[in-house]
Amino acid sequence: MVTERSPQDSGDPTEQQSNLPDRQDDSDVTTSVARRIEPEREHDFVAWTDAGIALARTFPGFLGGGWVRSSKIRDEYYVMYRFETHAQVDDWVSSPVRKAWLSRGEGIAVEYATHRLSGIEGWFEPQSTLTNAVRILNAPPPRWKQAITIWLGFFPLSLAINFLVIAHLGALPLVVKTLIATLINTPLMVYLVLPWITARLKRWL
Repeated sequence: MVTERSPQDSGDPTEQQSNLPDRQDDSDVTTSVARRIEPEREHDFVAWTDAGIALARTFPGFLGGGWVRSSKIRDEYYVMYRFETHAQVDDWVSSPVRKAWLSRGEGIAVEYATHRLSGIEGWFEPQSTLTNAVRILNAPPPRWKQAITIWLGFFPLSLAINFLVIAHLGALPLVVKTLIATLINTPLMVYLVLPWITARLKRWL
């Protein structure tokens, strides 16, 4: 039986959840569900999955979805969908409509992992862990948009750190100054700057 579980009701140690620490609801949320297809059921799986994405599209906050197939394991598929907030994902996950759809997938596929990522993190998950894309709707933003978004945060933050911190470090070696700058830059970019920028560029991305 297909059992796509939410973080709240999962007791399976193989299901891995990846969230921002404070689950901010101002960044869009990408969920990736890994499933293995039963033998000779690939066409049934595709039809069943497309029907599920069509149902998710009727829920508030749905931004897009699709599926890709692993290039290494032929019967392994990843279903992805994106919502505007964590609360809207939870509404879909706990809905009777989704539960009824899951029940129709008995004997088609078995789920073994779920990942939930926020903001810019969700862009890289498909490219870094999934290959040989077969079909995906509303795919992650193109790399040039990702690069611009990162630069928009990195430039002013680096300028501020150079002005407020590095300029006052005197004759310290360049390697030490660079180390200090990156130690300050990295957590600020990941936890504050990028979530803030991606939330405000959501329509453009």
